[in-house]
Amino acid sequence: MKTPRLNDVVRAAHELWPVSLAEGWDASGLVSGRGDQLVRRIMFAVDAVQATAREAVGAECQLLLTHHPLLLRGAQFLPASSDKGAVLHTLIEGGCGLLASHTNADSMAGGVSDALMTACGIETSVPLCDPDSETGIGRVGDLPEEITLERLGQRLSSTLLPTAGGLRIAGPRDGVVRRVAVCGGAGDSLFAEVRSAEADVYVTADLRHHPASEARERALLAGGKPYLIDCSHFASEELWLAHGARMLRSRLAAQGYEVETLLSSLNTDPWDFTIHPDSAPSSASTEPDAIGYARERRTAGQ
Repeated sequence: MKTPRLNDVVRAAHELWPVSLAEGWDASGLVSGRGDQLVRRIMFAVDAVQATAREAVGAECQLLLTHHPLLLRGAQFLPASSDKGAVLHTLIEGGCGLLASHTNADSMAGGVSDALMTACGIETSVPLCDPDSETGIGRVGDLPEEITLERLGQRLSSTLLPTAGGLRIAGPRDGVVRRVAVCGGAGDSLFAEVRSAEADVYVTADLRHHPASEARERALLAGGKPYLIDCSHFASEELWLAHGARMLRSRLAAQGYEVETLLSSLNTDPWDFTIHPDSAPSSASTEPDAIGYARERRTAGQ
């Protein structure tokens, strides 16, 4: 087996996740790297941040393949003193290229939403936004049997990487679900498609207050469904990394190339911890009783 060059790896990745499937606002593709550089080791990560750049260089990788693009909104200047510039300089100086497979990997079969469906316990599904096609954003499919909303949440919680925010769930614990719609990453623009698919529950990330509130109000008028499960954006997409690495290794092997793939060991979810109002303060704490203060303030305002 031969060692591929960067151009060979990029071509194989684009065969698996065609850039033509990327959304118009996306920035998937090769960000940096020399096409003739030999690539022996590839690291997969969700985010192109300084920590994953250093991790890839430290592991002697010649390519960092991320789900999220580094320059989604573009940049005019990239000095090493800037956050985006620091990432790029670390990679270039370490001899490591950068490739992003974002909404093209969301849309393609075997992509991000398929990995999330597998975590739910569903193996067969169709695109949420284009059910008559093999490709498209999101997925919808049926569980082998009905389960409770709480059990589905527990199943996801045991599969997704732990994050500070955990899972937020809207709906009764004993609500019965079978038809599941998912969208890895931010998905609160797809409620119309979820309703059209007649899903019992929608699993996605980054649900904002107003879209979620409006979706729940409409659901209550229609019998309560779809319920909602809101995941960490990072955790909902991290599931795909292992799938993507296997697919790329297999595609390159079929072309006579051998590479080693690594998965980032870093949790790049931006949140570190949460504080819940029902958490009793430590008896040794010298901090004010924030819960009591909030209650007094609400009472005083009545």
